[in-house]
Amino acid sequence: MRADDACISAYMGHTRRRSKRLAEKLLQIREALGLSQREMAERLGNKITNKSISNYERDRSVPPMEVVLAYARAANVKMEQIVDDDLDLP
Repeated sequence: MRADDACISAYMGHTRRRSKRLAEKLLQIREALGLSQREMAERLGNKITNKSISNYERDRSVPPMEVVLAYARAANVKMEQIVDDDLDLP
């Protein structure tokens, strides 16, 4: 397990394993918004680059919680729907 695999933790005060579907859901959100990776990076702010977006969507790195929260806000979904493998996005 990579060191960043435990990054998705502390949601609701519980330690959680990394979502197996996180990359898939982040890609789904961006495509549903009709944005390029560059446009998504600009929308999320926080000095996020399109390369970071690519790495998140290809499961090469785990986004910080602030980025997951920004995705949730952009998609108007609860963060739990993104990080919980048992929940689907609307």
